Amino acid sequence: MIKKYKNLKFVIKEGIARIILDNPTTYNALSMETIDSLLKIFKFLNNDKKSKIIIIEGSGAGFSAGHNLKEIQSLKNKLAYKKLFNHCSKLMLQIINHRKPIIAKVHGAAFAAGCQLVASCDLAYSTSDAIFATPGVNIGLFCSTPMVALSRKVARKKSMKMLLTGESISASYAKEIGLINDFFDPKKLEDEVLKVAKVISSKSNLVLSFGKSSFYKQLELPIDKAYKYTCEIMAQNMMTEDAKEGINAFIEKRNPIWKNK
Repeated sequence: MIKKYKNLKFVIKEGIARIILDNPTTYNALSMETIDSLLKIFKFLNNDKKSKIIIIEGSGAGFSAGHNLKEIQSLKNKLAYKKLFNHCSKLMLQIINHRKPIIAKVHGAAFAAGCQLVASCDLAYSTSDAIFATPGVNIGLFCSTPMVALSRKVARKKSMKMLLTGESISASYAKEIGLINDFFDPKKLEDEVLKVAKVISSKSNLVLSFGKSSFYKQLELPIDKAYKYTCEIMAQNMMTEDAKEGINAFIEKRNPIWKNK
Protein backbone atom coordinates (compact mmCIF):
# COMPACT_ATOMS: atom_id res chain seq x y z
CA MET A 1 0.00 0.00 0.00
CA ILE A 2 1.61 3.27 -1.17
CA LYS A 3 -0.02 6.68 -0.95
CA LYS A 4 1.20 10.15 -1.93
CA TYR A 5 0.22 13.20 0.06
CA LYS A 6 1.30 16.80 -0.48
CA ASN A 7 5.05 16.88 0.27
CA LEU A 8 4.95 13.34 1.70
CA LYS A 9 5.23 9.70 0.73
CA PHE A 10 3.48 7.00 2.72
CA VAL A 11 3.66 3.21 2.68
CA ILE A 12 2.56 0.33 4.94
CA LYS A 13 4.46 -2.94 4.75
CA GLU A 14 4.44 -5.88 7.15
CA GLY A 15 2.71 -3.88 9.87
CA ILE A 16 5.15 -0.97 9.68
CA ALA A 17 3.93 2.41 8.39
CA ARG A 18 6.59 4.60 6.79
CA ILE A 19 6.08 8.35 6.44
CA ILE A 20 8.69 10.13 4.31
CA LEU A 21 8.89 13.92 4.34
CA ASP A 22 9.34 14.54 0.63
CA ASN A 23 10.07 18.16 -0.17
CA PRO A 24 13.88 18.16 -0.39
CA THR A 25 14.07 21.54 -2.16
CA THR A 26 12.94 23.14 1.14
CA TYR A 27 14.91 20.64 3.25
CA ASN A 28 11.56 19.05 4.14
CA ALA A 29 10.28 22.21 5.79
CA LEU A 30 7.19 21.90 7.96
CA SER A 31 4.97 24.17 5.90
CA MET A 32 1.21 24.42 6.49
CA GLU A 33 0.69 22.01 3.58
CA THR A 34 3.13 19.48 5.01
CA ILE A 35 1.63 19.75 8.49
CA ASP A 36 -1.86 19.25 7.01
CA SER A 37 -0.67 16.09 5.25
CA LEU A 38 0.94 14.76 8.42
CA LEU A 39 -2.21 15.40 10.44
CA LYS A 40 -4.28 13.47 7.88
CA ILE A 41 -1.86 10.52 7.83
CA PHE A 42 -1.61 10.25 11.60
CA LYS A 43 -5.40 10.46 11.92
CA PHE A 44 -5.76 7.63 9.41
CA LEU A 45 -3.11 5.50 11.14
CA ASN A 46 -4.68 5.93 14.55
CA ASN A 47 -7.50 3.59 13.49
CA ASP A 48 -5.71 1.58 10.81
CA LYS A 49 -5.56 -2.14 11.63
CA LYS A 50 -2.77 -3.02 9.18
CA SER A 51 -0.08 -0.98 10.93
CA LYS A 52 1.37 -1.45 14.41
CA ILE A 53 4.19 1.08 14.44
CA ILE A 54 5.16 4.23 12.50
CA ILE A 55 8.54 5.42 11.24
CA ILE A 56 8.93 9.03 10.08
CA GLU A 57 11.97 10.15 8.07
CA GLY A 58 13.09 12.68 5.49
CA SER A 59 14.13 12.44 1.85
CA GLY A 60 17.05 14.25 0.26
CA ALA A 61 19.89 15.82 2.24
CA GLY A 62 18.30 15.65 5.67
CA PHE A 63 15.36 15.19 8.03
CA SER A 64 13.78 18.64 8.35
CA ALA A 65 14.93 22.25 8.64
CA GLY A 66 11.77 23.19 10.57
CA HIS A 67 9.30 25.85 9.50
CA ASN A 68 9.54 27.32 6.01
CA LEU A 69 11.01 30.79 6.59
CA LYS A 70 9.72 32.07 3.25
CA GLU A 71 6.22 31.06 4.30
CA ILE A 72 6.68 32.74 7.69
CA GLN A 73 7.95 35.88 5.96
CA SER A 74 4.80 35.97 3.82
CA LEU A 75 2.47 36.05 6.83
CA LYS A 76 1.17 39.50 7.63
CA ASN A 77 -0.21 39.56 11.18
CA LYS A 78 -0.18 37.94 14.61
CA LEU A 79 -3.32 35.91 13.88
CA ALA A 80 -1.63 34.27 10.88
CA TYR A 81 1.47 33.48 12.94
CA LYS A 82 -0.63 31.93 15.70
CA LYS A 83 -2.51 29.81 13.17
CA LEU A 84 0.75 28.32 11.87
CA PHE A 85 2.26 27.65 15.31
CA ASN A 86 -1.02 26.27 16.69
CA HIS A 87 -1.26 23.98 13.68
CA CYS A 88 2.25 22.67 14.28
CA SER A 89 1.54 22.23 18.00
CA LYS A 90 -1.56 20.21 17.10
CA LEU A 91 0.68 17.88 15.09
CA MET A 92 3.10 17.39 18.00
CA LEU A 93 0.23 16.66 20.37
CA GLN A 94 -1.24 14.22 17.87
CA ILE A 95 2.06 12.31 17.86
CA ILE A 96 2.11 12.10 21.66
CA ASN A 97 -1.57 11.13 21.88
CA HIS A 98 -1.34 8.64 19.02
CA ARG A 99 -2.25 5.03 19.80
CA LYS A 100 0.82 3.68 18.04
CA PRO A 101 4.53 4.09 18.80
CA ILE A 102 6.28 6.54 16.46
CA ILE A 103 9.99 6.40 15.62
CA ALA A 104 11.97 9.29 14.12
CA LYS A 105 14.65 8.09 11.70
CA VAL A 106 17.00 11.03 11.23
CA HIS A 107 19.77 11.85 8.80
CA GLY A 108 21.36 15.20 8.00
CA ALA A 109 19.91 18.06 10.02
CA ALA A 110 16.90 18.27 12.31
CA PHE A 111 16.53 21.95 13.13
CA ALA A 112 13.93 24.06 14.97
CA ALA A 113 10.49 22.48 14.39
CA GLY A 114 12.32 19.55 12.80
CA CYS A 115 14.14 19.03 16.10
CA GLN A 116 10.78 19.47 17.84
CA LEU A 117 9.39 16.67 15.68
CA VAL A 118 12.26 14.38 16.71
CA ALA A 119 11.75 15.20 20.40
CA SER A 120 8.00 14.59 20.10
CA CYS A 121 8.40 11.07 18.72
CA ASP A 122 8.46 8.17 21.17
CA LEU A 123 11.83 6.92 19.95
CA ALA A 124 14.51 8.48 17.74
CA TYR A 125 17.54 7.08 15.93
CA SER A 126 19.95 8.91 13.65
CA THR A 127 22.99 8.55 11.47
CA SER A 128 26.31 9.18 13.20
CA ASP A 129 26.77 12.42 11.24
CA ALA A 130 23.30 13.87 11.96
CA ILE A 131 23.05 17.26 13.68
CA PHE A 132 20.32 18.82 15.80
CA ALA A 133 19.58 22.42 16.74
CA THR A 134 17.02 24.95 17.90
CA PRO A 135 18.61 27.91 16.08
CA GLY A 136 15.75 30.41 16.16
CA VAL A 137 17.69 32.79 18.39
CA ASN A 138 20.15 33.30 15.52
CA ILE A 139 17.43 34.96 13.43
CA GLY A 140 15.66 36.80 16.25
CA LEU A 141 12.98 34.16 16.79
CA PHE A 142 13.31 32.13 20.00
CA CYS A 143 12.31 28.47 19.48
CA SER A 144 9.47 28.67 22.02
CA THR A 145 7.24 25.93 20.62
CA PRO A 146 10.15 23.51 19.92
CA MET A 147 11.18 24.22 23.52
CA VAL A 148 8.06 22.41 24.79
CA ALA A 149 9.05 19.06 23.29
CA LEU A 150 12.78 19.55 23.82
CA SER A 151 12.49 20.42 27.53
CA ARG A 152 10.39 17.31 28.15
CA LYS A 153 13.05 15.01 26.72
CA VAL A 154 16.27 16.81 27.66
CA ALA A 155 17.46 18.11 31.07
CA ARG A 156 16.82 21.80 31.70
CA LYS A 157 20.36 23.16 31.49
CA LYS A 158 21.13 21.08 28.38
CA SER A 159 17.97 22.20 26.58
CA MET A 160 18.48 25.81 27.68
CA LYS A 161 21.97 25.85 26.21
CA MET A 162 20.61 24.63 22.86
CA LEU A 163 17.86 27.26 22.95
CA LEU A 164 20.02 30.17 24.11
CA THR A 165 23.02 29.59 21.83
CA GLY A 166 21.27 28.23 18.74
CA GLU A 167 24.31 26.01 18.18
CA SER A 168 23.98 22.58 16.60
CA ILE A 169 24.83 19.41 18.49
CA SER A 170 26.20 16.10 17.24
CA ALA A 171 24.41 12.76 17.21
CA SER A 172 26.67 11.47 19.99
CA TYR A 173 25.79 14.44 22.22
CA ALA A 174 22.10 14.15 21.29
CA LYS A 175 22.23 10.56 22.56
CA GLU A 176 24.08 11.61 25.72
CA ILE A 177 21.40 14.16 26.67
CA GLY A 178 18.47 11.91 25.74
CA LEU A 179 17.22 13.62 22.60
CA ILE A 180 17.75 10.41 20.59
CA ASN A 181 18.05 6.77 21.62
CA ASP A 182 21.08 5.93 19.52
CA PHE A 183 23.01 6.67 16.33
CA PHE A 184 24.53 4.41 13.68
CA ASP A 185 26.69 4.42 10.61
CA PRO A 186 24.53 5.77 7.74
CA LYS A 187 24.66 2.39 6.00
CA LYS A 188 23.32 0.64 9.10
CA LEU A 189 20.57 3.05 10.22
CA GLU A 190 17.79 1.49 8.14
CA ASP A 191 18.47 -2.04 9.41
CA GLU A 192 18.80 -0.92 13.02
CA VAL A 193 15.56 1.09 12.97
CA LEU A 194 13.70 -1.79 11.34
CA LYS A 195 15.08 -4.15 13.95
CA VAL A 196 13.56 -2.05 16.73
CA ALA A 197 10.31 -1.54 14.79
CA LYS A 198 9.87 -5.28 14.26
CA VAL A 199 10.43 -6.07 17.93
CA ILE A 200 7.81 -3.50 18.97
CA SER A 201 5.35 -4.58 16.25
CA SER A 202 5.46 -8.15 17.60
CA LYS A 203 3.64 -6.96 20.75
CA SER A 204 -0.08 -6.49 21.36
CA ASN A 205 -1.48 -3.33 19.75
CA LEU A 206 -3.79 -2.87 22.71
CA VAL A 207 -1.01 -3.14 25.28
CA LEU A 208 1.22 -0.73 23.34
CA SER A 209 -1.64 1.77 23.30
CA PHE A 210 -2.21 1.35 27.05
CA GLY A 211 1.48 1.83 27.71
CA LYS A 212 2.07 4.84 25.50
CA SER A 213 -0.91 6.86 26.75
CA SER A 214 -0.23 6.11 30.41
CA PHE A 215 3.49 6.89 30.06
CA TYR A 216 2.87 10.48 28.97
CA LYS A 217 -0.03 11.08 31.34
CA GLN A 218 1.81 9.89 34.47
CA LEU A 219 4.78 12.15 33.66
CA GLU A 220 2.61 15.22 34.27
CA LEU A 221 1.23 13.99 37.63
CA PRO A 222 2.63 14.28 41.16
CA ILE A 223 4.18 10.97 42.17
CA ASP A 224 1.33 9.88 44.49
CA LYS A 225 -1.27 10.58 41.80
CA ALA A 226 0.95 8.90 39.19
CA TYR A 227 0.96 5.68 41.22
CA LYS A 228 -2.79 5.87 41.77
CA TYR A 229 -3.36 6.39 38.04
CA THR A 230 -0.99 3.63 36.91
CA CYS A 231 -2.46 1.15 39.43
CA GLU A 232 -5.81 1.72 37.75
CA ILE A 233 -4.24 1.27 34.31
CA MET A 234 -2.47 -1.95 35.36
CA ALA A 235 -5.77 -3.34 36.70
CA GLN A 236 -7.53 -2.45 33.43
CA ASN A 237 -4.70 -4.05 31.47
CA MET A 238 -4.98 -7.26 33.52
CA MET A 239 -8.62 -7.57 32.48
CA THR A 240 -7.70 -7.80 28.78
CA GLU A 241 -7.55 -11.04 26.84
CA ASP A 242 -4.01 -10.26 25.72
CA ALA A 243 -2.74 -10.02 29.31
CA LYS A 244 -4.21 -13.42 30.11
CA GLU A 245 -2.82 -14.87 26.86
CA GLY A 246 0.62 -13.37 27.49
CA ILE A 247 0.87 -14.83 31.00
CA ASN A 248 -0.38 -18.23 29.84
CA ALA A 249 2.09 -18.25 26.94
CA PHE A 250 4.98 -17.42 29.27
CA ILE A 251 4.06 -20.20 31.70
CA GLU A 252 3.54 -22.66 28.82
CA LYS A 253 6.85 -21.58 27.19
CA ARG A 254 5.30 -20.63 23.83
CA ASN A 255 4.85 -17.47 21.76
CA PRO A 256 1.67 -15.54 22.55
CA ILE A 257 -1.08 -15.13 19.98
CA TRP A 258 -2.38 -11.62 20.35
CA LYS A 259 -6.05 -10.78 19.79
CA ASN A 260 -5.59 -7.08 20.56
CA LYS A 261 -8.50 -7.33 22.99
